[in-house]
Amino acid sequence: MTDAGRPAPHDVARPVSAYDERPWLARYGDQPADYDIEFDDALDMFRAGVAKDPSAVALRYFDGVITRQELDELSDGLAAGLVAGGFSPGDRLAVYLQNVPQFVISMVAAWKAGGVMVSINPMSRARELSYLLRDSGATVLVSLESLYGEVAEGVVADTDVRLVLTTSELEFQSRDDDRLFAGVQRHRHEGTTDFSEFVAEHRGTVPPPVDLGADDVAFLTYTSGTTGVPKGAMNTHRNVVFTAQVYRDWVHAGRDGAIFGIAPLFHITGLIGHIAVSLLAPAPLVLAYRFEPRVVLDAFAEHRPAFTIGAITAFSALLDAPGFTEDAFASFTSIYSGGAAISPTAEQAFLAATGKQVHNAYGLTETTSPMTVTPFGSPSPVDPTSGALSVGVPAPNTVVRIQDDDGNDLPLGEVGEIVAEGPQVVAGYWGKPEETAANLPGGALKSGDVGFMNPEGWVFIVDRKKDMINASGYKVWPREVEDVLAEHPGVRESAVVGVPDEKRGETVKAFVSLRPGASVTEDELIAHCKERMAAYKYPRSVVLVDELPKTVTGKILRRELRT
Repeated sequence: MTDAGRPAPHDVARPVSAYDERPWLARYGDQPADYDIEFDDALDMFRAGVAKDPSAVALRYFDGVITRQELDELSDGLAAGLVAGGFSPGDRLAVYLQNVPQFVISMVAAWKAGGVMVSINPMSRARELSYLLRDSGATVLVSLESLYGEVAEGVVADTDVRLVLTTSELEFQSRDDDRLFAGVQRHRHEGTTDFSEFVAEHRGTVPPPVDLGADDVAFLTYTSGTTGVPKGAMNTHRNVVFTAQVYRDWVHAGRDGAIFGIAPLFHITGLIGHIAVSLLAPAPLVLAYRFEPRVVLDAFAEHRPAFTIGAITAFSALLDAPGFTEDAFASFTSIYSGGAAISPTAEQAFLAATGKQVHNAYGLTETTSPMTVTPFGSPSPVDPTSGALSVGVPAPNTVVRIQDDDGNDLPLGEVGEIVAEGPQVVAGYWGKPEETAANLPGGALKSGDVGFMNPEGWVFIVDRKKDMINASGYKVWPREVEDVLAEHPGVRESAVVGVPDEKRGETVKAFVSLRPGASVTEDELIAHCKERMAAYKYPRSVVLVDELPKTVTGKILRRELRT
């Protein structure tokens, strides 16, 4: 499962540059620039938390509670049953679930059986699910009953899946909330095995010991496919343990109380910023099935969590939800945002509404969540030229560089592609050596994002490299236009794309959704930008829409707006 051909970062020959000197780590963080990775694998990390206090709460799901000891026993039972059925070290177990306890049970069980968990977006449809199962070679599928009946039932026959375990969002709690569970009924599908019955049958049996290594793959997380066919990033146990430590030590996750799972668990933010750090801290993880603003606010009031990380679009939805008050966030001591860029306007709006500072972090699936982090208690600066809010400084043990198209380091302050190397960078893409060589040359990730670093070590993202607009030979970065639009009081969200233009080659077009009750015309928004931007930058056309197309993690799908 390891990539023997990938050199360690310190073996890569490169002239020392300004990016190798990282004084900002000592200046802004409370951890040294280089610190030890505490566990060899994520399973040892989990077991240390159980040993610390077996009776402490591991998971809260509405009114349901699972202690660390119960989580250990449930995952033991699942792992023992898998092994008895022929599941071997290195085999893949796919989870097709929402934010439910069964997700965490399945993850830990896969490790206990020596295997790899494959996280699948529950919004995936038949074509997408078929590709992910076949590409990963998963032999076990854990699925919600509803998703199996709607999608998976017609897919699994053409894959390597030998065992399907189905479960329900109604399990592990007793509430009947129509906002989430309206119309949900239990249904046993032919050819499937009930998850809870399977676990109960083997509960009390301890699976045989496994020998996991730091370079073994803990899970496969698939890239969103916004730039092509999804690729399975091989997140190793070293990746998982290291980034969990970054959350605990730099982000203060799990230090002051429960972690709320606002991000989808299948996504790298949920896998690390929710599950992994809750196992490491250890701290209770609060789950609420899926994101529904009023349900999330109720869960905040009931469980009083201390930390969460999610897309700024989710936080904005909470602020706009009926019944929102400043007290909703009163229990939080640390709040972070990732997955989508934050404008300074959105940051200030959140602070004004909640009295809490939202901190910024930046990473990709291939960096197992964060590569840069705003150290806890240090608000991100705003670049005076571009108006962009910083996404933090490089995490410990991490070198972030800004490079030109030929892979040469650019001087501090100049704009280029963001490249990262460190213990969080994945070993490669599952079964795709050519893509690995292209995107991870020498073990350093070419992010595809364009940005710059200032002399103090703060990183600023300009935009996705592929999204740059060339208008009459001038470069226009969509995010800059979007940040200007965000300054208008009537704008809720916007997305800017380049469209063909006979005279300019490309021209700037904006898609805008308005705040409830706002009355703004397209011409007014164009004038707003024209007053604040160079003539080649402001949008020549604006389209008002109810909602912008997004991934489940809140990233806007610009490609759908170009068509």
